[in-house]
Amino acid sequence: MKIPSFESTGSGASGSGSGSRSFNLRNLSKLILPPLGGLQAGYSQSPAGSYKRVVSPLDSRYRCWETFMVVLVAYSAWVYPFEVAFMNASPKGGLEVADIVVDLFFAVDIVLTFFVAYIDSRTQLLVRDRKRITFRYLSTFFILDVASTIPFQGLAYLATGEVKEGVAYSVLGIFRLWRLRKVKQFFTRLEKDIRFSYFWVRCARLIAVTLFLVHCAGCLYYLIADRYPEREKTWIGAVIPNFRQSSLWIRYISSIYWSITTMTTVGYGDLHAQNNVEMIFNIFYMLFNLGLTSYLIGNMTNLVVEGTRRTMEFRNSIRAASNFVCRNHLPPRLQQQILAYMCLKFRAESLNQQQLMDQLPNSICKSICEHLFLPVVKDVYLFKEVSRETLLLLVTKTKPEYIPPKEDVIVLGEAADDVYIVVSGEVDIIRLDGEGKREELVVGTLGPKDIFGEVSALSDRPQSFTFRTRTLSQLLRLKQATLKEAMHSKTEDSVVIIKNFLNHQMEVHDMKVEDLLGENTAELDGGNIPCNLLTVAATGNSSFLEDLLKAGMDPDVGDSKGRTALHIAAANGYEDCVQVLLRHACNVNIKDAQGNTALWQAIAARHHKVFSVLYSVARATCPHAGGDLLCLAARRGDVDTLAELLKHGLDVDAAGHDGATALRVALSSSSQGGRRAADVARFLVMNGASVDKARVHEDDGATRPTTVLPLEELRELEKRREVVHPITIYDSPAADVVARVVGGGSNPSGDGRQGRFSSTRSSDSGHWPRVSVYRGHPFVRNHGSEAGKLINLPSTMAELKAVIEKKFKVDAEKALVVNDEGAEIESVDVIRDNDRLFIVTQEHMRILASLDSVAAAS
Repeated sequence: MKIPSFESTGSGASGSGSGSRSFNLRNLSKLILPPLGGLQAGYSQSPAGSYKRVVSPLDSRYRCWETFMVVLVAYSAWVYPFEVAFMNASPKGGLEVADIVVDLFFAVDIVLTFFVAYIDSRTQLLVRDRKRITFRYLSTFFILDVASTIPFQGLAYLATGEVKEGVAYSVLGIFRLWRLRKVKQFFTRLEKDIRFSYFWVRCARLIAVTLFLVHCAGCLYYLIADRYPEREKTWIGAVIPNFRQSSLWIRYISSIYWSITTMTTVGYGDLHAQNNVEMIFNIFYMLFNLGLTSYLIGNMTNLVVEGTRRTMEFRNSIRAASNFVCRNHLPPRLQQQILAYMCLKFRAESLNQQQLMDQLPNSICKSICEHLFLPVVKDVYLFKEVSRETLLLLVTKTKPEYIPPKEDVIVLGEAADDVYIVVSGEVDIIRLDGEGKREELVVGTLGPKDIFGEVSALSDRPQSFTFRTRTLSQLLRLKQATLKEAMHSKTEDSVVIIKNFLNHQMEVHDMKVEDLLGENTAELDGGNIPCNLLTVAATGNSSFLEDLLKAGMDPDVGDSKGRTALHIAAANGYEDCVQVLLRHACNVNIKDAQGNTALWQAIAARHHKVFSVLYSVARATCPHAGGDLLCLAARRGDVDTLAELLKHGLDVDAAGHDGATALRVALSSSSQGGRRAADVARFLVMNGASVDKARVHEDDGATRPTTVLPLEELRELEKRREVVHPITIYDSPAADVVARVVGGGSNPSGDGRQGRFSSTRSSDSGHWPRVSVYRGHPFVRNHGSEAGKLINLPSTMAELKAVIEKKFKVDAEKALVVNDEGAEIESVDVIRDNDRLFIVTQEHMRILASLDSVAAAS
């Protein structure tokens, strides 16, 4: 007998085919894991001579042979009970020939098994040693396989020359049912094969088991009736007296019918047991059916319930959410958002995307993210021309999310934590418009490959807009820390990202490079220092500005119009950028081509906080800073700016660097003649300017210079101011315009300005010191902490604590007042103008103590 020639396709422990064959889904069911640390002797890597002509059980051709044998097993298992019951164990005609052919195929399979490798149940490795294969087969299944293949009736016929019938030959034929183990192995393999649906394979297995048992029981029912002495007293004889004369089809259908009705215990009463033998068989058959029915129902229930379990849980969660909304009287819009989010979450979880990603190794996740998200991320404006390594680092750290319509992804004022990239859908950009109702206004819409949240994330500022989904959107969420980590890991990519960000900001804010940099319109790159520094200041990105200054860039570099970064930041009111530039020792007194300093830019744009910060620094470096500002405003005839300067406490008689006061400049400036200059002079006089200090006449009687107002009118204005006319007081920074009617009497200060309020706490201008007070210890505050309060500094510590208690609703007596360095302040005499104070309660002290404990333990 010739053995079919099968070439083993397994190599090593994998058995997944030769090197020329590509890996596919079919190979997944053939994988064998190698042992840790290497292969063991006697297993998949044996000496070459020991496994020649050995067939791998994972070979596709051998799998086809096994499938063909399963078909023959199914035929053999069906025909044996049928032949015993309906043909007295003696097949006739075609069945006899078919039985002989089937037995020959099983004989071939027995011989082939001696050449088939096997998987060791203990080590799960492929054994390909011929000796071990032979010994294992001879000691396990060989005897039963031979017994199920021997044609006992054929051998008896050859020995005696006649066909033998009887119980002995029927019992020996039971060995054929041993072949059913191949069917069990076949279905087990199909259940693990991912190419086939587990549900349908399992259902097919249950149906096959049920039909085979019904067939066997039907054949036994007929065998009992056919062998019973009184055939009319049998279940079929009571209905069909001469049932032996009936056709084979009628007898078989009747047997199967009663077998099914008995197994399902429905029993219609037309067929029932007529004798004791049938009753005994029914007893055991129905007891057996109890276990069989439980097995079938349990498996089918498990398959069905597993498919509907998540749906039932989802409906229960929706019902709970609806009850929660009704119980708490939530508005309809919020109810819709809750239900939409839960529905979308159910749909997303049914795909098992995130669970799958969490189970996979980083290398596979990286490849998946590269395939899915890299085409989107590389087209985002912020990451154009960024290296592939940085892009891969970013996409592997992103997390895809599905957001339902009308959902707020980022809310106005939130801390900068995440950056979002739109993969699909639309997102609205919303800002609040109006002072009363604060109506929402859609200022733009983002689509695929757009990004939002990057401005706040890069500059460490609260969000300036609300971003709300318009349609169902798929977003990629990227942590702020991840973005900055990627930028710091590769400097050249950080420069590219900065360049892209600045270019986009100029486009969004309609800023022109010519307007920003004058004639310098060079491309943004690391070598063009003015372009980088000034553009960063123009966008208000204090974080980038800090990085550039730390890299050694000159903070005082200017453009062709003489404007420095401080000019631009002050004009736009970017206090954070101003603070950064001041920390890096920029010059606050530099003038641009039009003679404007950063102080003038700040006060002209009415950025009072920025002006206060700059003025406190300018006074320390230039004693005439206040006088120069007043003189410049007077020279330009800008009454409104003069009023703003006086609100900040500047002395109206402060002299500039040339010794002239603002009133003298207004009176003697020939370029400002006419009504405008006269209005400035009148404004200054009525707000306390001294005519004598303006030196509008010579003490020696010489001819006085030409002025826009005669001296007599100036003296008249002084008298009107000192007697009954209201005086506008600008000294208090907390007040806007305060009117005060002054009576007669002399000026206690002796300066001729009756009724002008002046504080003795300022050394040069009568300016009342101001301080910023914050809640919490300075060491534990961050950008998201509660905003502070800007107050006038009282004259005593008790008054300061009273103000703090009123502003912050805390018990100031039990709290500490500390400075930026955490030192306790016990007297107001050590507090300077524009200092930052912190009110620390007992609760803050406990938090700080716990942090110290954690740090000490680590």
